[in-house]
Amino acid sequence: MKRTFLAASLVLFAAPAFAGSVHGEYVEARTAEVFAGGCVMSSQAETMGKTAVLAWHVTQGVYDGQKLDGLSVVAAVSGDRNLGIREIGGEAPSYVRAVVYVDQRATPAERRALVKMAGELSRGLISEIVEVKAAPVTFDSSAHAVQVTAGDASLSVTKHMHHDPSCGATKWFTPFTRLESPTMGITEVLSYSGRELDTRWSDPHKRSSFYGDFSLTPHVDATN
Repeated sequence: MKRTFLAASLVLFAAPAFAGSVHGEYVEARTAEVFAGGCVMSSQAETMGKTAVLAWHVTQGVYDGQKLDGLSVVAAVSGDRNLGIREIGGEAPSYVRAVVYVDQRATPAERRALVKMAGELSRGLISEIVEVKAAPVTFDSSAHAVQVTAGDASLSVTKHMHHDPSCGATKWFTPFTRLESPTMGITEVLSYSGRELDTRWSDPHKRSSFYGDFSLTPHVDATN
């Protein structure tokens, strides 16, 4: 039964979108800085940033015929290169594998819709889903922080990032999901302890996260 659900999810993940309209909150954290000076970025660009946790929480909307209000989906992802290096002139990862955690409160049809929605919202980042898991998912967002737990993945992001304007740092990347007003944050917790991706990570206390509101309509082209 597990393999059947995974196979169906893979098909849905690759299928064309244009299946609904949803709105919600998003947060991501990577294992490399997104805001840093040139020397830091030069040292990290080829050796770090290959893994991340991405989380979407639907506040309201229907996708693929399913009402998803209040449900969340989280992806732990791992590639063979820095996941965003193509933005700074490098070669894109040849693969990005993911474990996707869907809210265990969702029905089977809603879970499939959540997986498909995550695929579209990630704009082609993920090339292979190795497993889909139903799990308790928490997505707690306040004025000061966002905290997410889902199975073996967790992250906590402080929303207020202060920096010295003389430090020479700059923003190198953009979020994996298109956001209305993307904002950088401080990653306090970022971890994945599962076995499915053949790698585990814990990478806290970095300027390595983005958060914001997302909106997906039937006419959004996820490949742009």
